[in-house]
Amino acid sequence: MITTNKEIWLITGSQHLYGEETLKQVAANAQAVTAGLNASERIPVHLVSKPMVTSPEAISAVCSEANNNPSCIGVVAWMHTFSPAKMWISGLSILQKPICQLHTQFNAEIPWSEIDMDFMNLNQSAHGDREFGYILTRMRRSRKVVVGHWKDAGVQQKLGIWSRVCLGYNALHHIKVARFGDNMREVAVTEGDKVAAQLQLGFSVNGYSNLAITQRMEDISNTEIETLMAEYESVYTLNPNLLANGARRSSLVEAARIEIALRGFLEEGGFSAYTNTFENLGNLRQLPGIATQRLMADGYGFGAEGDWKTAALLRAIKVMTQGLEGGTSFMEDYTYHFCNEKGMVLGAHMLEICPSIAAEKPTCDVHPLSIGNREDPVRLVFDGKAGPAINISLVDMGNRFRLVVNEVVANTPPHDLPKLPVARAFWEPMPNLQTSAEAWLLAGGAHHTVYSQAISTAFMEDFAEMLGVEMLVIDGDTQLRDFKHQIQSNEVFYHLFRNNM
Repeated sequence: MITTNKEIWLITGSQHLYGEETLKQVAANAQAVTAGLNASERIPVHLVSKPMVTSPEAISAVCSEANNNPSCIGVVAWMHTFSPAKMWISGLSILQKPICQLHTQFNAEIPWSEIDMDFMNLNQSAHGDREFGYILTRMRRSRKVVVGHWKDAGVQQKLGIWSRVCLGYNALHHIKVARFGDNMREVAVTEGDKVAAQLQLGFSVNGYSNLAITQRMEDISNTEIETLMAEYESVYTLNPNLLANGARRSSLVEAARIEIALRGFLEEGGFSAYTNTFENLGNLRQLPGIATQRLMADGYGFGAEGDWKTAALLRAIKVMTQGLEGGTSFMEDYTYHFCNEKGMVLGAHMLEICPSIAAEKPTCDVHPLSIGNREDPVRLVFDGKAGPAINISLVDMGNRFRLVVNEVVANTPPHDLPKLPVARAFWEPMPNLQTSAEAWLLAGGAHHTVYSQAISTAFMEDFAEMLGVEMLVIDGDTQLRDFKHQIQSNEVFYHLFRNNM
């Protein structure tokens, strides 16, 4: 589970025509549904039952209240009875929080021998929610729709996923990304419109000199360094040359200085994501390796070579996956293994893969890095866990942002990699390497991704809907002819959608 002070509000709709007794029962049932959902381990965010709404004024008031309450990160709307939808227009027009339409009813089954018109008047979700659904669609309002009885595990699972995505969406709108240096020179996909990103996706991106880090390094005490070195020794398996009196101990001391300074800068400035690049290291003696890996493990977003979009995306997904099994990391498709009809991918980066995906206790070592023109950096080395995962890319298409998702299955590498001193993951992309790679290229997906074994495509579908961004999925059912047609159709749809916003 997660620890958060955020809330999801349950707003129940009705009208005055049914009389006081019916409305009292509606309010009581709403409280019971809220309590039941809060008791579910599948829903990690606390639900708050708001007073039942039966008028345009009440609806507008609660929507305004939701907007102005920083603890509220989403709204679940349920029409227990019929609730004329024109009453909702004003409120929905101003509501700025994600909305989920819960299409349920208090009872699971029809009480055949007892059902009467009083029961029918009370339990009208079957057509009350259709009225509500119409106005949401008429207003072109993006929302999540969950259908089924509120006690069902499947319904609770969908609400749980949506609530986690609300956490990520809320976090995205508060992310400050610090860029140390610009992006890698002449690279296209790590560029983008930062103003458009802040307008639509909510996060801000600003640049800083590496002097902000190296100047802090001068003031770090020996006690701070010794404390962090002891933590390294207890958490990781250090190469003997990094232990006390080891030949490369000074490299680990320098890596610790970098981590302490970098972490301090991020904490002081309220940054939850950052980027760097080997082409703009300033006075840093080594490219941050273990520092970046450990910061990601603590929930920070990161993008190599100035990739601010991936940094922000990683942070948002780290927030929504709190407490779930499986890790989430910055990743890069590095090299292919055309071994059979399926094909495999070896994912890695120079240094920066998050140990949350490690299959076993990482080793800590220092090795040469043939890029960056600096001292050999310290890094954690490990193989990723086996199991299902997804690779996610956020790209700027010029007139819109696009999420590209590829479902994969990670495997243990069939052989040791004694000469490859980096952390890595080895996976089979769905439906196979040839189809997935061609679809990824056609979609314009980046070479940097967020790799997660903690979430599924369902999370990203909710996320894309909340953000109002395009999403292309490459999975076991992908057919290239259909995928190409989807890209072409999306060009028309998003051109029209953008012009009508």
